[in-house]
Amino acid sequence: MEGVTDKKSFQTTFQDSDVVIESPGRINLIGEHLDYNGGQVLPAAINLKVRLNFKKNGTRKCNCYSKNYDNHFEIDLDKVEISEKEWHNYFLGVVHFIVQAHPNKIKGFDCIVESDLPIGSGISSSAALECGFAKGLDALFSIGLSDDELVTISRDAEHHFVGTKCGIMDQFAVVKGKKGKLIRLDCNDLSFQYIPANIEPYSIVLLNTNVSHNLATSEYNLRRQECDEALIAIQEKYPEYDVLAHVPEVKAKEFESILPFKIFDRLLYVVQENARTIAASEALETGNLEAFGQKLFESHEGLKNLYKVSCGELDFLVDFAQEYKGVIGSRMMGGGFGGCTINLVHKDRMDSFITEAALAYNLKFNIRLSSFTVAIGDGVKRIK
Repeated sequence: MEGVTDKKSFQTTFQDSDVVIESPGRINLIGEHLDYNGGQVLPAAINLKVRLNFKKNGTRKCNCYSKNYDNHFEIDLDKVEISEKEWHNYFLGVVHFIVQAHPNKIKGFDCIVESDLPIGSGISSSAALECGFAKGLDALFSIGLSDDELVTISRDAEHHFVGTKCGIMDQFAVVKGKKGKLIRLDCNDLSFQYIPANIEPYSIVLLNTNVSHNLATSEYNLRRQECDEALIAIQEKYPEYDVLAHVPEVKAKEFESILPFKIFDRLLYVVQENARTIAASEALETGNLEAFGQKLFESHEGLKNLYKVSCGELDFLVDFAQEYKGVIGSRMMGGGFGGCTINLVHKDRMDSFITEAALAYNLKFNIRLSSFTVAIGDGVKRIK
């Protein structure tokens, strides 16, 4: 690396950063796998964050160091290409798409990244990193990126460099998050409204399975293909539906004997989950927390039985939560096959729930359970 001979000298260049960014993870209360199907989702930014420090270095090289991975690599601005190492591609993709939209704006820089987001937990550490990195480059070089550009550049990096064909929700929530507010987002037209996160006396508790079955990316992309196949079949009969989430359930059920059973199950999950999300949002706005929580349980059943993106560890934790007094809602969150469950737990029962869930989980799987109590926080922002 030009100007950086080892990790020690790299870190010492950051005693006086030019720009510091905090970029949050996100949760999604309900509406899983709907963002790429044009449906309604209910995400929020949280108080767990990625912190990025930036400093200009006066060269054509960009040096990126991750404290979590204890690894650093170099980006040559004259040759930005996809790397064999996945975590490099979050940075490379953002640089590529900013350079594509705003040529000659980015010069050489150094960046140190530190995160308290658990990787693979379903709280979108990837979107936090992408959006934070884009925001930092925007501030460092006065590029003038809009919020919409931050969102789309970060999503395009995920699609084309990382290889996950995600929807828009994660990046949108990271950029648009607001303290104490959930975002009811229509992923078809990107219209949205803020909904107060009035969940007292309950708290949001994430239980991290600490497993990854290495299916998340491949199966995620496969689900997109399966949903596309369902939409093509529907449009042959009902061309007015341009996204799967808008298909009424009564019309979806007409295709039960037409579509392969797997494709029909994916279709049924999407249309039911979209209706659940709308009903859950309305229940929350009217203060019916029990009805809201029940929709989370129903969401998990759909993810488990129709969309088939759950796993034994996630199912065990949701089943445990459903039987536990003081928990009104629980489901898997994120792409699936590992990661976290999201739970609405009465504050008086929170500590005992976490302790007892961890004991039961360890007894069943011999895996240590991690837990996080999260608050709804602001989106990505510059703090220096």
